[in-house]
Amino acid sequence: MRILVAPLNWGLGHSSRCVPLVERLIAEGYEVVLGGDGESLALLRKHFPSLAVLQLAPLRLHYSQSGRQVWAILRALPSIIRSARQDHALLDEYLRYEQLDEVISDNRFGLYSSKTRCLYLTHQLSIALPRPWEWLEPLVARLHRRIIRHYDTCLIPDEQAGHGLAGKLSHPAILPPNAKYIGALSRFAGKTYTPDTTYKIVAVLSGLEPQRTLLEQELCRRYEHTDETVLIVRGKLQEPPTIIKHGKLTIVPWLDDSHLAAYLLGAERIICRSGYSSVMDLYALDVMQKAEWHPTPGQPEQEYLYSILT
Repeated sequence: MRILVAPLNWGLGHSSRCVPLVERLIAEGYEVVLGGDGESLALLRKHFPSLAVLQLAPLRLHYSQSGRQVWAILRALPSIIRSARQDHALLDEYLRYEQLDEVISDNRFGLYSSKTRCLYLTHQLSIALPRPWEWLEPLVARLHRRIIRHYDTCLIPDEQAGHGLAGKLSHPAILPPNAKYIGALSRFAGKTYTPDTTYKIVAVLSGLEPQRTLLEQELCRRYEHTDETVLIVRGKLQEPPTIIKHGKLTIVPWLDDSHLAAYLLGAERIICRSGYSSVMDLYALDVMQKAEWHPTPGQPEQEYLYSILT
C-alpha cells in the first residue's frame, strides 16, 4: 500500500506532527511518499531522507511586523486559494502515472482526488478569529466543513474526551460526520530520552517571518549578557549547522529530535510559541509546566491556546 503524506508549509508544526504518522506507517509496512514544499517538506526529508518526494504547490506566507495579522492573511488569501487549486491539479496529474492508495493531507485544502482515498488532518475545526471579527467564526467554520467534505475522513490529532489539548478548536459545536479523533501526535511520544542539563533555558523558535525573527531578536537581547546557560534553536532547517556563542548564550539553526528532547527534559524553563504542535510535543515529554508560552502576536489560534494553557 502506497501512501502520500503532505503537510501545509505554514511554520514547522504541520510537518513535525506528521513525523510520528510517517514512522507509524513505515512500521506497519506501508510505502510512504512525502509531499509538500519549503521548510515543511525539508523537515520531513531530514527525518526520512530515503523516501520518495512529490513537490507540491509552493506557498510563501508572511506575517505583519505588527500585532495584527488580519490584513496579512487577507492579502495571502489569493495565494492560499491558488496553491490549493494547484495541489488538486498536481495530485490528479500524479495519479495518472503513479499509484497512491491513500493521501494524508495536513491542512492542504486542495490535496484530494476522486481517484484515491483521501484523509484530511486538522485540529482546527473551529477557526479562531481576532477581535472584532469573532462573529464570523461560525461562517468560517462552515466553509472549512465544506472543504472537509471533499475528504473521506477528517483526522483530529487530539483526545475526544473532555476538551482535549486544543479546547474549542478541536471540539466544535458541529462535528463533521467524517471526523475521527486519533489522539495527540508528537514525534517524541513513546520514546525514551535521557535529560541533558547543559542549558538552564531552552528556546525553540518556529513560525512565519518576520515574527520568528522578531522573537529571536527579543530573546538575544534578553540573554546577551546572562549568567544562565541558554540555548536558542532558531528553527532554520535549511541553514548549515553553525553554532554561535555569546558568553553563555548558544544559538543553533536546528537540532535533531534526540538532542532537542534531551535538552527540553533537562531545562528549567522552555520558551516557545503556543502553536498546537509545540503543545503536543511538550505534553508528550511531560514538561508543559516548564513552558513560557509566546503566542504569535495577532495569531488568534495561538492566542486562544495561550489563554487555556496559562
